Amino acid sequence: MSVSVRIPTILRTYTGGASEVPASGTTLAEVLDDLEAHHAGIRARILDDNGALRRFVNVYVGNEDVRFLEDLATPTPDGVQVSVIPAVAGG
Repeated sequence: MSVSVRIPTILRTYTGGASEVPASGTTLAEVLDDLEAHHAGIRARILDDNGALRRFVNVYVGNEDVRFLEDLATPTPDGVQVSVIPAVAGG
């Protein structure tokens, strides 16, 4: 399955400045593996050392936050947009 992945500004150094890149996979985990295969180092900025989503990174498949779906096992249908969004904190 082919999807498009929206890349936040802070991670665009891994994608040569591209704000959106293609990736393939039937689940979010497979999409992140494919993303890593083409843009080395980016997965470590999205996943922690245990392979879970980093606490301050939100990932959406379509308009749904994967933490409320199936996390890394969330299906990624053909043509869906995956968005990686760094959480904003402050006070």
